Amino acid sequence: MSPASHSKKPKPAPLPRWRRRSEARPEEILDAALASFTERGFEAARMEDIAKAAGISKAAIYLYFPSKMAVLEALIEAKVAPLAMRAQELAAAGMADPLMALRMLATAAAHRMADPKVLAVPRLVISISGRFPEIADYYRTHVVTKARAALESLIDAGKAKGVIRDVDTKAATRAFIGPFFFEAMWTHVLRGETALGDPQKLVEQQFDILLNGLERRA
Repeated sequence: MSPASHSKKPKPAPLPRWRRRSEARPEEILDAALASFTERGFEAARMEDIAKAAGISKAAIYLYFPSKMAVLEALIEAKVAPLAMRAQELAAAGMADPLMALRMLATAAAHRMADPKVLAVPRLVISISGRFPEIADYYRTHVVTKARAALESLIDAGKAKGVIRDVDTKAATRAFIGPFFFEAMWTHVLRGETALGDPQKLVEQQFDILLNGLERRA
């Protein structure tokens, strides 16, 4: 055998034209679940529907989530709970200037409300809360209570510093949240014309009304 024949390296095997898809990650399963719940409704959607949309077997989905209710709870934790956690972080960091922190919270909320996916989970929860009160309790505990407490702490801090007058804190919190909730429902549920073409303008208008009121004064 000639030396040249020893120097020849074997040709690499051709790459396969396709590879089998690896199992979906939990995030992909949750996205598939949200799409299935939105399209079919929570009660009509089946675990096998979610698995099919995620590109995995029905058995594989149970490795991540033991039930459809567990999937919905995970959706709340993944898609909405981080917003409440962000509110808590802003409140904790903004005690020195409560009004500025409230503006930052309002700005963040206004920008997020422009995304229809943000409302998809709370809209789903609202639609089934009458039949599944346990999921309403879960959402209230893991999202609403935390976000509301963050707002109330900032309003109380503003009252203590004298930059907010002595109003009912719970009522002021609802007045703060109301416009954003209405905008989300009006735009993404009732399909009305959005006011969020300029989110910052909406925030400034809300704060003008919230801090100064509607009544004309001398």
